[in-house]
Amino acid sequence: MSFASLGLIDPLLRNLQDLNYQTPTPVQAKAIPAVLSGKDVMGAAQTGTGKTAGFALPLLQRLTQHGPAVSSNRARVLVLVPTRELAEQVLQSFMAYGKGLDLRFLAAYGGVSINPQMMKLRKGVDVLVATPGRLLDLNRQNAVQFDQVQTLVLDEADRMLDLGFARELDAVFAALPAQRQTLLFSATFTDDIRAIAATILRGPVNISVSPPNATASNIKQWVVPVDKRNKPELFMHLVAENNWEHALVFVKTRNGVDYLAAMLDEAGYAVDTIHGDKPQPARLRALERFKTGEVNMLVATDVAARGLDIDDLPLVINVDLPIVAQDYVHRIGRTGRAGASGVAVSLVCADEAPQLAAIEALIRQTLPREEEPGFEAEHRVPQTSATGQIIKKPKKPKKPKAPQAVPGAVQVLNNKPRPQGGENKRKPAAQRAVAAGEGTSPSSGNPFSVRKPRSKPASKPVGGRSKRGP
Repeated sequence: MSFASLGLIDPLLRNLQDLNYQTPTPVQAKAIPAVLSGKDVMGAAQTGTGKTAGFALPLLQRLTQHGPAVSSNRARVLVLVPTRELAEQVLQSFMAYGKGLDLRFLAAYGGVSINPQMMKLRKGVDVLVATPGRLLDLNRQNAVQFDQVQTLVLDEADRMLDLGFARELDAVFAALPAQRQTLLFSATFTDDIRAIAATILRGPVNISVSPPNATASNIKQWVVPVDKRNKPELFMHLVAENNWEHALVFVKTRNGVDYLAAMLDEAGYAVDTIHGDKPQPARLRALERFKTGEVNMLVATDVAARGLDIDDLPLVINVDLPIVAQDYVHRIGRTGRAGASGVAVSLVCADEAPQLAAIEALIRQTLPREEEPGFEAEHRVPQTSATGQIIKKPKKPKKPKAPQAVPGAVQVLNNKPRPQGGENKRKPAAQRAVAAGEGTSPSSGNPFSVRKPRSKPASKPVGGRSKRGP
Protein backbone atom coordinates (compact mmCIF):
# COMPACT_ATOMS: atom_id res chain seq x y z
CA MET A 1 0.00 0.00 0.00
CA SER A 2 1.23 3.52 -0.83
CA PHE A 3 0.12 6.99 0.29
CA ALA A 4 -1.02 7.67 -3.26
CA SER A 5 -3.45 4.75 -3.04
CA LEU A 6 -5.14 6.46 -0.09
CA GLY A 7 -6.30 9.31 -2.31
CA LEU A 8 -3.89 12.07 -1.17
CA ILE A 9 -3.19 14.95 -3.57
CA ASP A 10 0.17 15.53 -5.26
CA PRO A 11 1.44 18.41 -3.06
CA LEU A 12 1.02 16.24 0.04
CA LEU A 13 2.64 13.26 -1.65
CA ARG A 14 5.66 15.39 -2.61
CA ASN A 15 6.03 16.59 0.99
CA LEU A 16 5.84 13.00 2.26
CA GLN A 17 8.51 11.99 -0.22
CA ASP A 18 10.75 14.82 0.99
CA LEU A 19 10.20 13.59 4.56
CA ASN A 20 11.15 10.05 3.44
CA TYR A 21 7.75 8.57 4.30
CA GLN A 22 7.63 5.31 2.35
CA THR A 23 4.45 3.46 3.28
CA PRO A 24 1.58 4.35 5.61
CA THR A 25 1.44 2.85 9.09
CA PRO A 26 -1.66 0.80 10.03
CA VAL A 27 -3.33 3.75 11.78
CA GLN A 28 -2.64 6.01 8.79
CA ALA A 29 -3.99 3.44 6.33
CA LYS A 30 -7.26 3.28 8.29
CA ALA A 31 -7.64 6.91 9.37
CA ILE A 32 -6.77 8.81 6.17
CA PRO A 33 -9.64 7.46 4.01
CA ALA A 34 -12.15 7.87 6.86
CA VAL A 35 -11.16 11.50 7.53
CA LEU A 36 -11.10 12.33 3.80
CA SER A 37 -14.68 11.11 3.52
CA GLY A 38 -15.76 13.48 6.31
CA LYS A 39 -16.63 10.77 8.83
CA ASP A 40 -16.09 10.96 12.59
CA VAL A 41 -13.28 8.79 13.93
CA MET A 42 -12.67 7.10 17.29
CA GLY A 43 -9.05 5.97 17.25
CA ALA A 44 -7.25 3.78 19.79
CA ALA A 45 -3.56 3.99 18.98
CA GLN A 46 -0.57 3.85 21.27
CA THR A 47 2.01 6.58 20.98
CA GLY A 48 4.51 6.31 18.14
CA THR A 49 2.10 4.75 15.65
CA GLY A 50 1.93 7.78 13.36
CA LYS A 51 -1.55 8.97 14.32
CA THR A 52 -0.68 12.67 13.86
CA ALA A 53 -0.12 12.13 10.15
CA GLY A 54 -3.24 9.97 10.18
CA PHE A 55 -5.42 13.02 10.85
CA ALA A 56 -3.19 15.92 9.68
CA LEU A 57 -2.75 14.77 6.07
CA PRO A 58 -6.43 14.30 5.22
CA LEU A 59 -7.41 17.49 7.06
CA LEU A 60 -4.86 19.48 5.06
CA GLN A 61 -6.36 18.08 1.88
CA ARG A 62 -9.91 18.95 2.95
CA LEU A 63 -8.82 22.50 3.86
CA THR A 64 -7.25 22.89 0.41
CA GLN A 65 -10.19 21.48 -1.52
CA HIS A 66 -13.12 22.83 0.49
CA GLY A 67 -13.69 26.52 1.29
CA PRO A 68 -14.63 29.03 2.38
CA ALA A 69 -11.55 31.05 3.28
CA VAL A 70 -11.14 31.66 6.99
CA SER A 71 -12.33 34.97 8.44
CA SER A 72 -10.71 37.18 11.05
CA ASN A 73 -10.40 35.69 14.54
CA ARG A 74 -11.61 32.31 13.29
CA ALA A 75 -10.21 28.79 12.79
CA ARG A 76 -11.37 26.06 10.42
CA VAL A 77 -9.71 23.11 12.14
CA LEU A 78 -9.34 22.99 15.93
CA VAL A 79 -6.94 20.49 17.48
CA LEU A 80 -7.07 20.15 21.28
CA VAL A 81 -4.03 18.70 23.06
CA PRO A 82 -3.11 18.28 26.75
CA THR A 83 0.35 19.91 26.90
CA ARG A 84 2.47 22.68 25.44
CA GLU A 85 5.01 20.21 24.12
CA LEU A 86 2.41 18.24 22.21
CA ALA A 87 0.92 21.47 20.82
CA GLU A 88 4.29 22.44 19.37
CA GLN A 89 4.86 18.93 18.04
CA VAL A 90 1.50 18.78 16.28
CA LEU A 91 2.01 22.29 14.87
CA GLN A 92 5.38 21.30 13.40
CA SER A 93 3.78 18.21 11.81
CA PHE A 94 1.05 20.28 10.15
CA MET A 95 3.65 22.73 8.84
CA ALA A 96 5.86 19.94 7.46
CA TYR A 97 3.02 18.03 5.81
CA GLY A 98 1.41 21.23 4.50
CA LYS A 99 4.55 22.90 3.14
CA GLY A 100 3.76 24.96 0.05
CA LEU A 101 0.02 25.07 0.70
CA ASP A 102 -1.61 28.45 1.17
CA LEU A 103 -2.68 27.76 4.74
CA ARG A 104 -2.02 29.41 8.11
CA PHE A 105 -1.21 27.52 11.32
CA LEU A 106 -0.94 28.51 14.98
CA ALA A 107 -0.26 26.81 18.33
CA ALA A 108 -1.78 28.47 21.40
CA TYR A 109 -0.94 27.41 24.96
CA GLY A 110 -0.28 28.86 28.38
CA GLY A 111 3.06 29.67 29.96
CA VAL A 112 3.84 32.31 27.32
CA SER A 113 2.36 35.72 26.51
CA ILE A 114 -1.15 35.64 25.08
CA ASN A 115 -0.70 38.84 23.04
CA PRO A 116 1.31 37.38 20.10
CA GLN A 117 -1.27 34.60 19.81
CA MET A 118 -4.08 37.17 19.71
CA MET A 119 -2.26 39.15 17.01
CA LYS A 120 -1.85 36.09 14.77
CA LEU A 121 -5.50 35.18 15.17
CA ARG A 122 -6.60 38.55 13.77
CA LYS A 123 -6.04 37.29 10.22
CA GLY A 124 -7.65 33.96 11.04
CA VAL A 125 -5.91 30.58 10.91
CA ASP A 126 -6.77 27.40 9.07
CA VAL A 127 -5.45 25.12 11.81
CA LEU A 128 -5.39 26.10 15.49
CA VAL A 129 -3.64 23.68 17.83
CA ALA A 130 -4.39 24.60 21.45
CA THR A 131 -4.52 23.49 25.04
CA PRO A 132 -8.05 23.78 26.50
CA GLY A 133 -7.29 26.46 29.10
CA ARG A 134 -5.56 28.89 26.73
CA LEU A 135 -8.21 28.31 24.05
CA LEU A 136 -10.97 29.42 26.44
CA ASP A 137 -8.89 32.44 27.51
CA LEU A 138 -8.66 33.50 23.86
CA ASN A 139 -12.37 32.91 23.36
CA ARG A 140 -13.33 34.99 26.42
CA GLN A 141 -11.30 37.90 25.02
CA ASN A 142 -13.00 37.51 21.63
CA ALA A 143 -9.66 36.68 20.03
CA VAL A 144 -11.12 33.50 18.55
CA GLN A 145 -14.66 32.50 17.62
CA PHE A 146 -15.79 28.98 16.82
CA ASP A 147 -18.51 29.49 14.21
CA GLN A 148 -16.23 28.47 11.28
CA VAL A 149 -14.82 25.31 12.89
CA GLN A 150 -15.35 22.45 10.44
CA THR A 151 -13.36 19.76 12.28
CA LEU A 152 -12.53 19.18 15.95
CA VAL A 153 -9.64 16.87 16.85
CA LEU A 154 -9.12 15.61 20.40
CA ASP A 155 -5.58 14.28 20.57
CA GLU A 156 -4.65 12.22 23.65
CA ALA A 157 -8.07 12.73 25.17
CA ASP A 158 -7.28 10.47 28.13
CA ARG A 159 -4.38 12.70 29.14
CA MET A 160 -6.57 15.80 29.01
CA LEU A 161 -8.93 14.19 31.51
CA ASP A 162 -5.98 13.09 33.67
CA LEU A 163 -4.85 16.73 33.82
CA GLY A 164 -8.31 17.91 34.93
CA PHE A 165 -9.55 19.50 31.70
CA ALA A 166 -13.04 17.95 31.84
CA ARG A 167 -14.84 21.26 32.51
CA GLU A 168 -12.84 23.11 29.85
CA LEU A 169 -13.65 20.41 27.30
CA ASP A 170 -17.37 20.64 28.10
CA ALA A 171 -17.22 24.41 27.63
CA VAL A 172 -15.52 24.04 24.23
CA PHE A 173 -17.99 21.38 23.07
CA ALA A 174 -20.91 23.64 23.99
CA ALA A 175 -19.47 26.55 21.97
CA LEU A 176 -18.69 24.61 18.77
CA PRO A 177 -21.06 24.28 15.79
CA ALA A 178 -23.27 21.20 16.03
CA GLN A 179 -22.54 20.32 12.40
CA ARG A 180 -18.88 19.39 12.32
CA GLN A 181 -16.50 16.49 11.90
CA THR A 182 -15.01 15.15 15.15
CA LEU A 183 -11.91 12.98 15.51
CA LEU A 184 -11.03 11.50 18.92
CA PHE A 185 -7.70 9.77 19.52
CA SER A 186 -6.65 8.18 22.80
CA ALA A 187 -4.11 5.60 23.90
CA THR A 188 -6.45 4.36 26.62
CA PHE A 189 -10.24 4.22 26.69
CA THR A 190 -11.62 4.66 30.19
CA ASP A 191 -15.32 4.90 30.99
CA ASP A 192 -15.02 8.70 31.01
CA ILE A 193 -13.50 8.73 27.53
CA ARG A 194 -16.24 6.47 26.20
CA ALA A 195 -18.86 8.73 27.75
CA ILE A 196 -17.38 11.75 25.96
CA ALA A 197 -17.19 9.80 22.70
CA ALA A 198 -20.86 8.83 22.96
CA THR A 199 -21.76 12.51 23.37
CA ILE A 200 -19.70 14.18 20.63
CA LEU A 201 -19.21 11.49 17.94
CA ARG A 202 -21.78 10.56 15.33
CA GLY A 203 -21.50 7.10 13.82
CA PRO A 204 -17.72 7.06 14.14
CA VAL A 205 -15.32 4.81 12.30
CA ASN A 206 -13.58 2.80 15.03
CA ILE A 207 -9.83 2.36 14.56
CA SER A 208 -7.70 0.19 16.82
CA VAL A 209 -4.18 -0.75 15.84
CA SER A 210 -2.90 -2.27 19.07
CA PRO A 211 -4.31 -4.11 22.09
CA PRO A 212 -5.82 -1.64 24.59
CA ASN A 213 -3.21 -0.19 26.99
CA ALA A 214 -0.46 -2.38 25.50
CA THR A 215 3.19 -1.47 25.36
CA ALA A 216 5.10 -2.05 22.16
CA SER A 217 6.42 -5.60 21.86
CA ASN A 218 9.77 -4.36 20.56
CA ILE A 219 10.58 -2.59 23.86
CA LYS A 220 12.60 -4.66 26.34
CA GLN A 221 11.37 -3.83 29.85
CA TRP A 222 12.63 -4.80 33.28
CA VAL A 223 12.65 -3.64 36.91
CA VAL A 224 15.59 -3.17 39.28
CA PRO A 225 14.54 -3.35 42.97
CA VAL A 226 16.40 -0.82 45.13
CA ASP A 227 16.00 1.15 48.33
CA LYS A 228 14.73 4.66 47.67
CA ARG A 229 17.76 6.40 49.12
CA ASN A 230 20.08 4.43 46.82
CA LYS A 231 18.29 5.30 43.56
CA PRO A 232 20.67 8.09 42.48
CA GLU A 233 23.78 5.96 43.06
CA LEU A 234 22.22 2.96 41.29
CA PHE A 235 21.17 5.17 38.39
CA MET A 236 24.70 6.50 37.91
CA HIS A 237 26.13 2.98 38.29
CA LEU A 238 23.84 1.55 35.60
CA VAL A 239 24.59 4.41 33.22
CA ALA A 240 28.35 3.89 33.59
CA GLU A 241 28.26 0.08 33.71
CA ASN A 242 26.14 -0.24 30.55
CA ASN A 243 27.74 2.67 28.67
CA TRP A 244 24.34 4.32 28.25
CA GLU A 245 25.03 7.51 26.33
CA HIS A 246 21.60 8.69 25.14
CA ALA A 247 18.56 8.36 27.37
CA LEU A 248 15.34 10.04 28.44
CA VAL A 249 15.13 9.89 32.24
CA PHE A 250 11.87 10.30 34.15
CA VAL A 251 11.71 11.48 37.77
CA LYS A 252 8.64 12.26 39.88
CA THR A 253 9.59 15.71 41.22
CA ARG A 254 11.34 18.85 40.05
CA ASN A 255 13.86 18.53 42.90
CA GLY A 256 14.62 15.00 41.79
CA VAL A 257 15.16 16.19 38.21
CA ASP A 258 17.62 18.87 39.31
CA TYR A 259 19.44 16.48 41.67
CA LEU A 260 20.04 13.82 38.99
CA ALA A 261 20.95 16.43 36.39
CA ALA A 262 23.62 17.81 38.73
CA MET A 263 25.07 14.30 39.24
CA LEU A 264 25.17 13.67 35.48
CA ASP A 265 26.75 17.05 34.83
CA GLU A 266 29.42 16.41 37.45
CA ALA A 267 30.15 13.03 35.83
CA GLY A 268 30.78 14.73 32.48
CA TYR A 269 27.50 14.05 30.65
CA ALA A 270 25.83 16.72 28.52
CA VAL A 271 22.47 17.04 30.27
CA ASP A 272 19.35 19.21 30.18
CA THR A 273 16.01 19.17 31.99
CA ILE A 274 12.28 19.60 31.39
CA HIS A 275 9.76 20.19 34.18
CA GLY A 276 6.68 22.28 34.84
CA ASP A 277 8.51 25.17 36.53
CA LYS A 278 10.81 25.70 33.54
CA PRO A 279 9.78 28.46 31.08
CA GLN A 280 8.34 27.15 27.85
CA PRO A 281 11.12 28.52 25.57
CA ALA A 282 13.73 26.83 27.76
CA ARG A 283 11.79 23.54 27.63
CA LEU A 284 11.63 23.67 23.84
CA ARG A 285 15.36 24.44 23.63
CA ALA A 286 16.15 21.48 25.90
CA LEU A 287 14.08 19.15 23.73
CA GLU A 288 15.70 20.42 20.53
CA ARG A 289 19.20 20.00 21.98
CA PHE A 290 18.35 16.44 22.97
CA LYS A 291 16.89 15.59 19.55
CA THR A 292 19.95 16.94 17.72
CA GLY A 293 22.39 15.06 19.96
CA GLU A 294 23.87 18.16 21.59
CA VAL A 295 22.58 16.75 24.90
CA ASN A 296 23.12 13.11 25.93
CA MET A 297 20.67 12.90 28.80
CA LEU A 298 17.29 14.61 29.14
CA VAL A 299 15.88 14.41 32.68
CA ALA A 300 12.18 15.20 32.93
CA THR A 301 8.99 14.95 34.93
CA ASP A 302 5.82 13.55 33.35
CA VAL A 303 5.30 16.82 31.51
CA ALA A 304 7.52 15.21 28.83
CA ALA A 305 5.80 11.83 28.80
CA ARG A 306 3.51 12.59 25.89
CA GLY A 307 3.81 14.19 22.51
CA LEU A 308 7.59 14.07 22.19
CA ASP A 309 8.52 12.75 18.77
CA ILE A 310 12.16 11.73 19.16
CA ASP A 311 13.78 9.66 16.44
CA ASP A 312 16.13 6.79 17.31
CA LEU A 313 15.77 7.06 21.11
CA PRO A 314 17.23 3.80 22.42
CA LEU A 315 16.50 4.06 26.13
CA VAL A 316 14.00 5.30 28.71
CA ILE A 317 14.91 5.14 32.42
CA ASN A 318 12.20 5.46 35.07
CA VAL A 319 14.02 6.53 38.21
CA ASP A 320 10.57 6.93 39.78
CA LEU A 321 7.42 5.12 38.69
CA PRO A 322 4.54 7.38 37.62
CA ILE A 323 1.52 7.78 39.88
CA VAL A 324 -0.90 7.09 37.01
CA ALA A 325 -0.31 3.69 35.42
CA GLN A 326 -1.20 4.90 31.91
CA ASP A 327 1.69 7.35 32.08
CA TYR A 328 4.09 4.38 32.13
CA VAL A 329 2.83 3.37 28.68
CA HIS A 330 3.41 6.89 27.40
CA ARG A 331 6.81 7.26 29.05
CA ILE A 332 8.30 4.15 27.53
CA GLY A 333 6.51 4.87 24.25
CA ARG A 334 9.21 7.49 23.61
CA THR A 335 11.44 4.57 22.55
CA GLY A 336 10.73 1.67 20.19
CA ARG A 337 8.98 3.98 17.73
CA ALA A 338 8.21 3.22 14.08
CA GLY A 339 9.32 -0.39 14.41
CA ALA A 340 12.69 0.31 16.05
CA SER A 341 13.76 -1.60 19.17
CA GLY A 342 14.09 0.07 22.54
CA VAL A 343 14.86 -0.47 26.23
CA ALA A 344 12.90 0.69 29.29
CA VAL A 345 14.31 0.10 32.77
CA SER A 346 12.59 1.12 36.02
CA LEU A 347 14.17 1.56 39.46
CA VAL A 348 11.53 0.48 41.97
CA CYS A 349 11.52 0.77 45.76
CA ALA A 350 9.25 -0.97 48.26
CA ASP A 351 6.70 1.83 48.61
CA GLU A 352 6.17 1.86 44.83
CA ALA A 353 4.75 -1.68 44.84
CA PRO A 354 1.14 -0.44 44.35
CA GLN A 355 2.18 1.58 41.28
CA LEU A 356 4.09 -1.40 39.91
CA ALA A 357 1.09 -3.69 40.40
CA ALA A 358 -1.20 -1.18 38.66
CA ILE A 359 1.19 -0.89 35.71
CA GLU A 360 1.48 -4.66 35.32
CA ALA A 361 -2.30 -5.01 35.45
CA LEU A 362 -2.65 -2.33 32.77
CA ILE A 363 -0.11 -3.83 30.35
CA ARG A 364 -1.15 -7.40 31.23
CA GLN A 365 2.33 -8.69 31.97
CA THR A 366 4.66 -9.10 34.92
CA LEU A 367 7.87 -7.16 34.44
CA PRO A 368 11.02 -9.22 35.10
CA ARG A 369 13.18 -8.18 38.05
CA GLU A 370 16.95 -8.03 37.97
CA GLU A 371 18.78 -7.10 41.15
CA GLU A 372 22.03 -5.23 40.68
CA PRO A 373 24.90 -6.66 42.77
CA GLY A 374 25.88 -4.23 45.49
CA PHE A 375 22.47 -2.49 45.42
CA GLU A 376 20.24 -5.25 46.80
CA ALA A 377 17.20 -3.72 48.47
CA GLU A 378 17.12 -3.91 52.26
CA HIS A 379 13.40 -3.15 52.12
CA ARG A 380 12.20 -5.87 49.78
CA VAL A 381 9.81 -4.99 46.95
CA PRO A 382 6.74 -7.25 47.28
CA GLN A 383 6.07 -9.69 44.47
CA THR A 384 3.27 -8.69 42.10
CA SER A 385 1.14 -10.46 39.55
CA ALA A 386 -0.08 -9.54 36.07
CA THR A 387 -3.59 -9.18 37.52
CA GLY A 388 -2.51 -6.27 39.71
CA GLN A 389 -2.28 -8.22 42.97
CA ILE A 390 0.48 -7.64 45.52
CA ILE A 391 1.67 -11.03 46.67
CA LYS A 392 2.82 -11.47 50.26
CA LYS A 393 5.95 -9.49 50.98
CA PRO A 394 9.03 -11.75 50.96
CA LYS A 395 10.74 -12.31 54.26
CA LYS A 396 14.23 -10.99 54.73
CA PRO A 397 16.81 -13.73 55.30
CA LYS A 398 17.63 -14.13 58.96
CA LYS A 399 21.07 -13.05 60.06
CA PRO A 400 23.17 -15.70 61.81
CA LYS A 401 23.08 -15.38 65.56
CA ALA A 402 26.17 -13.96 67.20
CA PRO A 403 27.99 -16.29 69.60
CA GLN A 404 26.89 -15.98 73.21
CA ALA A 405 29.24 -13.83 75.20
CA VAL A 406 30.63 -15.00 78.50
CA PRO A 407 30.05 -12.44 81.28
CA GLY A 408 33.16 -10.42 81.91
CA ALA A 409 34.91 -11.72 78.80
CA VAL A 410 36.13 -9.76 75.80
CA GLN A 411 35.11 -10.62 72.22
CA VAL A 412 37.97 -11.13 69.79
CA LEU A 413 37.81 -10.22 66.09
CA ASN A 414 40.85 -10.49 63.84
CA ASN A 415 42.98 -10.81 66.97
CA LYS A 416 41.92 -7.32 68.08
CA PRO A 417 39.91 -6.90 71.26
CA ARG A 418 36.55 -5.14 70.91
CA PRO A 419 34.25 -4.25 73.79
CA GLN A 420 31.22 -6.50 73.98
CA GLY A 421 28.26 -5.18 71.91
CA GLY A 422 30.22 -2.18 70.60
CA GLU A 423 31.21 -0.97 67.13
CA ASN A 424 34.63 -0.53 65.63
CA LYS A 425 34.04 3.08 64.66
CA ARG A 426 31.08 5.39 64.90
CA LYS A 427 29.93 6.80 61.54
CA PRO A 428 29.68 10.55 61.02
CA ALA A 429 26.28 12.03 61.75
CA ALA A 430 25.42 12.64 58.06
CA GLN A 431 26.21 9.02 57.17
CA ARG A 432 24.17 7.76 60.11
CA ALA A 433 21.19 9.84 58.91
CA VAL A 434 21.42 8.45 55.38
CA ALA A 435 21.83 4.92 56.68
CA ALA A 436 18.72 5.40 58.78
CA GLY A 437 16.82 6.63 55.75
CA GLU A 438 16.45 10.24 56.93
CA GLY A 439 16.27 12.77 54.10
CA THR A 440 17.76 16.21 53.98
CA SER A 441 15.97 19.13 52.44
CA PRO A 442 15.56 18.80 48.66
CA SER A 443 17.76 21.79 47.97
CA SER A 444 20.68 20.63 50.05
CA GLY A 445 20.60 16.84 50.05
CA ASN A 446 19.27 13.72 48.39
CA PRO A 447 15.57 14.23 47.56
CA PHE A 448 15.24 10.45 47.14
CA SER A 449 15.93 9.86 50.83
CA VAL A 450 13.09 8.97 53.16
CA ARG A 451 12.28 11.39 55.93
CA LYS A 452 11.60 9.92 59.36
CA PRO A 453 10.04 11.91 62.20
CA ARG A 454 12.35 12.63 65.06
CA SER A 455 11.52 10.70 68.18
CA LYS A 456 10.96 12.72 71.33
CA PRO A 457 13.72 12.53 73.96
CA ALA A 458 12.99 10.03 76.66
CA SER A 459 11.66 11.56 79.83
CA LYS A 460 14.01 11.64 82.77
CA PRO A 461 13.37 9.23 85.58
CA VAL A 462 12.10 10.51 88.86
CA GLY A 463 14.89 12.09 90.85
CA GLY A 464 16.68 13.52 87.81
CA ARG A 465 19.25 10.71 87.60
CA SER A 466 19.20 7.65 85.49
CA LYS A 467 19.82 4.29 87.05
CA ARG A 468 23.19 2.77 86.35
CA GLY A 469 23.68 -0.89 85.57
CA PRO A 470 25.35 -3.27 87.97
